Amino acid sequence: MPSPVLPLAWHLTRASGRRGLQSHLLSAAAAAAGALVLLLLLASYLGSGTRADRTAWRLPDAVPAKEATAVQTTGTTYVGHRPVTVVSLAQLPNRPTTPAPPGLIRFPAPGQVYLSPALAKLMDELPAKRLANRFPTKNGYGTIGEAGLAAPEELVAVMGRAPADPAITRAPEGGDFDTQTARGRVAGFDGTKASMFTAFDQQAAVLGGALLVVPVIVLASAAGRLGAARREQRLAALRLAGATPRQILAMTGAESAAVGLAGGLVGALAYVLLLPVLAQVPYGIGTWFAGQLWVGVPWLGAVVAVVAVLTSVSAMTTLRGVARSPLGVAQQADPRRTRLIRLVLFAAVGLYVVVTAHGGSLTAGQSIALVVLVYGAFWMLGPWVVDMLGRVLSRFARRPATLLAARRLSDDPRGAWRTVSGLVLAGLVAGFFTVGQVGIVGMDYPGQVAVRAEHASPRELAGQARELLAGAGVKATVKTASADDWDGLLNGSKGVVAHVEGGRAQLDAATTALSSISPGNQPFTQDHVNAEGDVTTRLIGEMGLAVLALGFLVAAASAGLTAAATVLDRRRVYGLLRLAGTPLKVLDRARIRETALPLVVLAGGTTATGIYAGLKVNDMFHLSPGSSGAVRLAICVGLGTVTMFAALAGSRPLLRRVTAERAQDPD
Repeated sequence: MPSPVLPLAWHLTRASGRRGLQSHLLSAAAAAAGALVLLLLLASYLGSGTRADRTAWRLPDAVPAKEATAVQTTGTTYVGHRPVTVVSLAQLPNRPTTPAPPGLIRFPAPGQVYLSPALAKLMDELPAKRLANRFPTKNGYGTIGEAGLAAPEELVAVMGRAPADPAITRAPEGGDFDTQTARGRVAGFDGTKASMFTAFDQQAAVLGGALLVVPVIVLASAAGRLGAARREQRLAALRLAGATPRQILAMTGAESAAVGLAGGLVGALAYVLLLPVLAQVPYGIGTWFAGQLWVGVPWLGAVVAVVAVLTSVSAMTTLRGVARSPLGVAQQADPRRTRLIRLVLFAAVGLYVVVTAHGGSLTAGQSIALVVLVYGAFWMLGPWVVDMLGRVLSRFARRPATLLAARRLSDDPRGAWRTVSGLVLAGLVAGFFTVGQVGIVGMDYPGQVAVRAEHASPRELAGQARELLAGAGVKATVKTASADDWDGLLNGSKGVVAHVEGGRAQLDAATTALSSISPGNQPFTQDHVNAEGDVTTRLIGEMGLAVLALGFLVAAASAGLTAAATVLDRRRVYGLLRLAGTPLKVLDRARIRETALPLVVLAGGTTATGIYAGLKVNDMFHLSPGSSGAVRLAICVGLGTVTMFAALAGSRPLLRRVTAERAQDPD
């Protein structure tokens, strides 16, 4: 005999009518929002890896001399604070032809120059003495394709040279302390070391994902809990009629999985449609090529399946009371109390995190694990705090709205916690990123251009530099530096330093004029020596901004959907209160206070925790947050408050419509 579970689940779903459809639509919307944000996080992670892989060919993986077919050098110059990666290639004589680099149709011959589209456009916009004269050619410029670039805005030049060209033979080897420079014999372009400008993108994406993954999973799993009260009443009646716990769980799992699957597919479709828009979001070195953010069909299906499973499992975990005491659920006799063990576990986790954080340097994986652990601790503590808050308020309430809010908090602390949990967890991120000033303080040598003298006398280079700068119309004072001079831009290398008068345009013109003075050695400014710190600081700032934005969006979606579902779940209670003479204004005030009171207490605690962590980071880098941190925090708090109340206001018309029915039982 076939199982009656699926036909019965389908029959009950159809019989639930318009009100049941409303609950299912809210659940599907929560699942769709969760799937969309999960796909965004996954796309940023995978896309960052793809972006880094596309820069690995520029740093040569040296091969034995007998196997080499070409020599490759890499250097970095700057224009307007933007890095320009310059790759020089020379085919070795009497060796097999070297394959073309990524983005090029063939290996460049001596004198050929290929430019990224962004660099070609910038050369057209700026005067030649600022940029174009650094890449002289008689054969015109070729174009580097997408396969050889990390971002549409990336500035890259590939130059073909002869093996005996000084730009090849005199180029520095680079190393751990100069990752923007390299030279080596190669047989292809299967590099394994990403460019410094993209190497940290994926790590920053992982950190941002760790800060968001818990609220997102909570939102996705909340899809299964929306409409839980109505579902419990319906299934309790079936349980009393003879249905087994296994049948109850199977019906709930099937129904919720179908809703989660539908919502996940909608979220996946939204992700696909938004790809062109998402590609325009800047991150790291620039915006994205749309293909970099495409996660692929397998990952797309996996995320949809995960959301469906989360929805199903979350729905089934709400049925413990139905399986244990269906009569109590039918009579609404379950007070849903929480236990003190939550506070004990929270204190234990907090102590462990503090001791571990002060115990020494942590790896990236350990830091992410601690972040997730802190999230989990607050998630575990939240319902207990809401329960205690409701009990305390019910003793001292003096107004009807406050009393109603307090009773609802103590009757269903988990449901009230789910409404505010997104913004509470976002407060942790806001407190950290608005106060914490993560960054590396770099060297400050404004208006200076330096050139290393690897194969010439600094005195001779100084004379040539003065002539070249005068010919370019640049006013500058040229000084020499020895290998014993550690207090300067050259930092222990011999060479010359030009102190340029004027703004950034003159500094670029000086860099261009000096680009040929020491073949193989690119002139550099403080942008070069501070590049690693600047990249790290910018990435953390962009990641923090993205996490805040997505965190508030997740919080708004969670609060709005949960508030609307709560109105539907309490349809009967609200209707009876209206019949008893309770004004609609009082019900609405009670609903708002039911959210605002735990939000103030819990969000205040998580924000304070984030502020504490940010201040500790400031101490680590010997930085002061200043007044700007307080301003950013105030903006985030205000934005979060407005977001939450806007989400609550969105369900006010639903409350009015639900309570408009004057029947004894609105259901």
